[in-house]
Parts: sequence; C-alpha cells; structure tokens
Amino acid sequence: MKRTTIYLLTAFIVSTLLFSACSKNSFTVKGVVSGADGQMMYLENVGVSSVETMDSVKLTAAGKFSFEKPRPKYPEFYRFRLNNQLINFAVDSTEALTFTADAGTFATSYMVEGSESAKAFKTITLAQLDANQAIGRLRKDYESKLISDTTYRSKVLEVAEAYKETARKYIYAAPMSSTAYFALFQTIDGLLFFDLYDKNDSKAYGAVATSYDFNYPESPRAIHLHNLALQSIKVIRQQRVLDTDQVNLQTVSYLDISLPNLGRELVKLSSVAENKAVLINFTVYQSEWSAALNMDLMDLYDKYGNKDFVIYQVSLDTDTHFWKNVASKLPWTCVHDPESVYSQVAALYNVRQLPALFLLNKKGDLVKRVEDLSKLEEDIKKIL
Repeated sequence: MKRTTIYLLTAFIVSTLLFSACSKNSFTVKGVVSGADGQMMYLENVGVSSVETMDSVKLTAAGKFSFEKPRPKYPEFYRFRLNNQLINFAVDSTEALTFTADAGTFATSYMVEGSESAKAFKTITLAQLDANQAIGRLRKDYESKLISDTTYRSKVLEVAEAYKETARKYIYAAPMSSTAYFALFQTIDGLLFFDLYDKNDSKAYGAVATSYDFNYPESPRAIHLHNLALQSIKVIRQQRVLDTDQVNLQTVSYLDISLPNLGRELVKLSSVAENKAVLINFTVYQSEWSAALNMDLMDLYDKYGNKDFVIYQVSLDTDTHFWKNVASKLPWTCVHDPESVYSQVAALYNVRQLPALFLLNKKGDLVKRVEDLSKLEEDIKKIL
C-alpha cells in the first residue's frame, strides 16, 4: 500500500513538474468566433518591419479554436486575421488568453480574458479606427471642395491629436509595457501618428526607448526604438530622455532599408552609405513634380557625385513599368518598394508627404530631414 502511494505521489510530482515546464515555455490563445463557419483564421507574428503567418485554423459552426506556441524571449506582438479584420495582442508574462468574437464585428467587438494589455490594445485600436474614419470623412469633404486646404489640415491635426491624447495615457503610465509600444506605433493612412521629428512627440519615443533599453536591452524592438530615439535627437538637435553617453558607437542612427533595384537585386542602404554622404529620397515618378525634382538632383549629383556623395532613391510608384523606365535613365541608386503608399519603410521614416528627403553624414548619422529644397545644396556642402 505504501509503495503504491509513493508511486502515485511520484507520478503526481512528475506530472506537475512537466506541466509547469510546459506552461513556462509556451503560451496558449483560444476562444470562440461565431458566424465564421468554413472561414480561415490566421495567427500572425507582427515583427518590427514584417508580418509572419504562424498558424491557421478553418473555423467550424461551433467556432472554437486553440493555438499553443513557444513563449517569446521578449514581449512579442501577434494578431488574428479573419478576412481583412484584425485583432492585435501581445505576449509577455501571460500564459493563456481567451477571445470571444463574432465574424461580422471581429476587429471591434471582441472580448478578451487573461490579459489586461490585450484589453488596452482594444481601446487603442478603437481610438485609431475612429481617427481613420474621421479623417476619411474630412478627405471626402476636401475632395468635394466643401472645406478649404487650411480647414482640412487643421481638422486632420485635431483628429490626430485626439488619438495621441488617448495613446499618451498608456505610454507615460507604463512606458516599458507592450501597450505603450503598441500605442506609439499606430498609423493613419500608413503613417505614424507620433511624428519622430516633432519636439513634443519625440518625448514619447524617448520614454518608451529608455524603458525598453533598460528592461529588454537585447530585444530587436529595443534596438529599433534606440535608433529611432537617437535619430530624433540628432534631427531636432535637442537632448531627450535617452542617455546618449551610453550609446554603442557601432550602432548607426538611421533605419536600414533593403529593397530591389532594376535587376531585382536587394540593395541595402547601409551598403551604399558606408563612408559616404547620402541623400535618401522617397518619391513617386508618376507625380507631376518628379521630373523637376530629378533634374535638380541631377545637377547636385553632377557637382558632388565624385566627392563621396550618393543618392538612394526609393520609388513608391504602383506602376513598376513606369518606374523602370525612369530609373533606367538615372545614375544613382534606384530601388522600388512594392508596398507603395503602404510602405512600412516609409512609415518607419515617418514620411508624411512626398517627396521626402533625408541626409546622412559620412559617419552614418541621420542629420537632417530636408524641408527647404532651395537650401539642399548648402546642406550637402556642410556634410561633405
């Protein structure tokens, strides 16, 4: 009898240890989606600059689903995708989340248990959707000439500010949290709400960057934030929250770009920028101003192209044939982003209008966002 008791006790301890080991090394998301019989739902990992499909399930009439995945080393971001609707969430210390949703209102009316951050994500998402819808209405009024340029711009800024007010509550309350990161990187028409080069907005980048630097120093998101904060500091020339004395000198202060050229070969900005002064230009060749801009750039390239000055031009054209036609006649590095106006690269550089131009010095520091084209030559001379 005693031996049997010992065996049972031993089995219980072993099974408990195994369960604890599993719970520490994995996370589970499960739930029910009603009204989605026969539809595919995907679990995706949202990286710094890309989205990867991790798993999928074909929902039945019962709508039940369950995914178990390895727990990430650092706080990581995920989302469910059903048709074109998304539910975002993060995993840090949470081991199990439960979602309840309806297929028709999947992205907006879901319920979640097991994670306070996931509940906050919903609030932030709704604020972002409200802002996008409000700006969509303003754009229609503007295109119909019901409101002036000045009114349109001021109203858009008001809407963006309303979102940022909601976001700041999460950012400054807990800047080390996944909620703060999520709130900081929400976009409107593919562009970030928080302007990296605005003095007030840069405080938010600095707060989250400093917290991630301290809590998750080896995380790709911490490195990304670190570089963004440095970029902001250098461009607006003002010290911010991040302690620049602690900067690793091998870290560049710009975000690297890797896009295909005419020969479909990926060309990295870092490979072009080494020991060179660089003009980064986001453009659209099909625009009415493109030809004149390229003529001005050609003059500058003729003058300084043999003096360690290069141009890295990113086309956001939707017509690749048109892009190839123009790019084949240009002497500098021409690459194309197939995501066009939804470019994640442009969003990371916080491109708000085109053309957008940035200058890197020979040390790899992003020193300026060009606002006045008439002073571009003077700016180039300074970095040379």
